[in-house]
Amino acid sequence: MKILVGYVPTPEGEAALQAAGAEAVLRGASILLLNASRGDAFVDSRYANSDELAAAEAKLREQGVEVTIRQAVGSGDVANELLKAAAEEDVSLIVLGLRRRSPVGKLILGSTAQRVLLEAPVPVLAVKVPTSRDD
Repeated sequence: MKILVGYVPTPEGEAALQAAGAEAVLRGASILLLNASRGDAFVDSRYANSDELAAAEAKLREQGVEVTIRQAVGSGDVANELLKAAAEEDVSLIVLGLRRRSPVGKLILGSTAQRVLLEAPVPVLAVKVPTSRDD
């Protein structure tokens, strides 16, 4: 069994990584970590550097999880990259981190997570960043 996690070096990406690791341990699965960039900026903070990828890999390996890392840049369509990887790698689950967006932001920019949720051929686990109860 293989789990695909859409990873970006953000709190949402870290939440997805943590959830994917827990699912992999529970199911005895390996993880395919996909980091993708739309390529819409010269410097894109969503595109993980080698240190960020090494740290993500180390977190998973510490849990005893086998991990493969794949990066895609400049395709313009992160949802398509996730869906393509899910089909090519025959994954059983996709894990994504969600961020809060305004209704207008969703309308104008669309939503990678929404498209993956609607078009994925396998179950999708969507996770949010844990918040403090004091807020």
